[in-house]
Amino acid sequence: MQRVLVIGSPGSGKSTLATELSWTTGLPLVHLDQEHWRPGWIEPPRDEWQRQVTEIARRDRWIIDGNYSGSLELRLGRADTVIDLQFPAWLCVWRIVRRVATSWRKVRPDMAEGCPEQVNLEFLVYVATFPRHARKRTDAKLAGFRGTRITLRSPGEVRRFLARIDKGG
Repeated sequence: MQRVLVIGSPGSGKSTLATELSWTTGLPLVHLDQEHWRPGWIEPPRDEWQRQVTEIARRDRWIIDGNYSGSLELRLGRADTVIDLQFPAWLCVWRIVRRVATSWRKVRPDMAEGCPEQVNLEFLVYVATFPRHARKRTDAKLAGFRGTRITLRSPGEVRRFLARIDKGG
């Protein structure tokens, strides 16, 4: 594992897993949310974002967490490992509600400066329907991936995976 993508529904724990994996492996960590967003939740122009992701993906070693399906194929072309979190939608929604309740209007460590925690109904509906809609698009893009794909379906599977990595396995 030298170039690892961590993907999954919002609220599945991508950033937490990527951070722990970075600590364990020593691989440099890139949170796409930090790279993408500008203060005040402003998105960069599409061509600028594509150039930025291309530069990140060209690096020799990394862990990148985040979906950003518009650039997924580009990152897949460089990744040797994909860790795909496929948690139940209800759990992801619950985790987001809990996260918002505990960090409302604060900037999370994995988020860009000037982008405090917020939520709206449209986002919660997206998370609740992620397995039925976004998952299909993600799976279609993963179909041609030739590296190692690790699918984790529960917090327990994530803990066991990290324990194996920690022990060198």
